[in-house]
Amino acid sequence: MLNQINRLLDKPDLGKLILRLSFALMMLLHGWHKLHGGIDFIQGMLVQHGLPAFVGYGVFVGEIVAPVLMILGILTRLSALVFSLTMLSAWLLMGPGSALTLTQVGAWGVENMAVFFFAGIAIALLGSGRYSVVGHSAWR
Repeated sequence: MLNQINRLLDKPDLGKLILRLSFALMMLLHGWHKLHGGIDFIQGMLVQHGLPAFVGYGVFVGEIVAPVLMILGILTRLSALVFSLTMLSAWLLMGPGSALTLTQVGAWGVENMAVFFFAGIAIALLGSGRYSVVGHSAWR
């Protein structure tokens, strides 16, 4: 019976697609919010850290461009690294001290960012698999 279950669920390319789609779509919601609500909050944090405000526009690369490329399976590994770098940057802007906290429900203080960060790393290591809009494996 276990062999049947294993054969039934042995779909690594489908698993890669589900991982890419789920995390990229969730990140796109964050990017969509910033696209319509603005990035003044992010620019303010950057200025507080001594960085130029225009750097805040990079959030659109990490929260819109990279997820779209991941969904399509184009430059998936590179896009996933940009995706993870975006989360690392968010953590540094929010304050690394939050990594030492727990929320009121016992969740890690940076759990949301960490889940996205580690998913991006996993996607970068796995690649897009065969479900991609491009045929050449170098562009996946």
